[in-house]
Amino acid sequence: MTSMTNEDKIKQAFQDRNWNEIKTHDSWVIFKVMAEFVEGFEKLAKIGPCVSIFGSARTKPESEFYQMAEEIAAKLVRHGYGVITGGGPGIMEAGNKGAKKQKGKSVGLNIELPHEQGSNIYIDPDKLISFDYFFVRKVMFVKYSQGFVVMPGGFGTLDEMFEAITLIQTNKIGRFPIVLVGRDFWSGLIDWIQTTMLAAGNINPNDLDLINIVDTPTEAVKVIDEFYSKYLLSPNF
Repeated sequence: MTSMTNEDKIKQAFQDRNWNEIKTHDSWVIFKVMAEFVEGFEKLAKIGPCVSIFGSARTKPESEFYQMAEEIAAKLVRHGYGVITGGGPGIMEAGNKGAKKQKGKSVGLNIELPHEQGSNIYIDPDKLISFDYFFVRKVMFVKYSQGFVVMPGGFGTLDEMFEAITLIQTNKIGRFPIVLVGRDFWSGLIDWIQTTMLAAGNINPNDLDLINIVDTPTEAVKVIDEFYSKYLLSPNF
């Protein structure tokens, strides 16, 4: 029997969806990346207007921010939006739970991480997508969200928020509302942006207008509603 060449082994691994084998060969990683983009585009293009809710995976159900995220999601559904989250526990679970209770579209863009919990139970089964690559996942958030609601969180939450702000600031995507919930939590960051970043001339004063800070679920949804009362509501592509 003729032994398989290294290239043949890689092709076979791709056919068998053996991504661990493929990922050991950099030039073939593109097929895994492509597969994630294709799955994301095909599923998310059909869901209609949605708002993404971000926040810490460590937030417990008894937290006021968990309960606020759940209420925000429920209000968004009642106002005609679906809800997208990162698919995990904490704030993400709260967002999906609020959408599910109102029988709205509940989308989860899960990321496969070591030592992390899996997806939460409130995601619509046909709207759960799992990613290996953060950058692919972030493209999906930005491309198919009509707004970002950002609850208190950690580095991942900040990464997703600043990614969107940067793309809007540089006109790489159309503007959409970015709402930070919890004035006490976010005020230190905003003060630093104003007193240090802006003072140094590293951003323009009108860049601050890209961020809205609120304290209640009603205020959060109002920002999004008011934004789209002035603009045509359509997917961001």
